[in-house]
Amino acid sequence: MKKFLNEFKDFAMRGNVVDMAVGVVIGGAFGKVVSSVVDIFITPIVTSITEKAAVGEANGMLAPFITFLGVLVEFILTALVLFLIIKAMNKAKNLKKKPEAPAAPTTKTCPFCCSEISIKATRCPNCTSELKYDPAKK
Repeated sequence: MKKFLNEFKDFAMRGNVVDMAVGVVIGGAFGKVVSSVVDIFITPIVTSITEKAAVGEANGMLAPFITFLGVLVEFILTALVLFLIIKAMNKAKNLKKKPEAPAAPTTKTCPFCCSEISIKATRCPNCTSELKYDPAKK
C-alpha cells in the first residue's frame, strides 16, 4: 500500500498533472466570467434584435434559439481567449531559450593523409607526418 501511495504521489506531482489541474481550475473560472458577459451584455442585445425582427411571432418559439446563440457566442469567446493565452505562453517560452554556442573543435584533419586526429597532435598517428605546431590551438 505504501508503494502505491508513493507512486501516486510521484504521478500527481509531475509537472504535466499539476499544469493540467491549474488549467482546469482557471478554465472553469474563466468560463464563469464569459458566461456572465454573455448573459449580461450579449443576450439582451440579441433578444432585442430578434424581438424587433419577429413582430407577431411568439417569444416562446425564439427562446431556444436565443439560448443556443448565447452558448455559441460563449464558446467562441472562450476558445478565442484561451487560444490567445496559449499562443502568448508559447511565444514567451521560446523567448527564454538561448541558442547554444557551438562547441570548440576537438579534432583536425591531417593535411597529408586526410584522417582525423586530435587538435593538439604535432604528428599524425596514421601517416607519421610532422604537423605544424599552432600555439593558439593549445
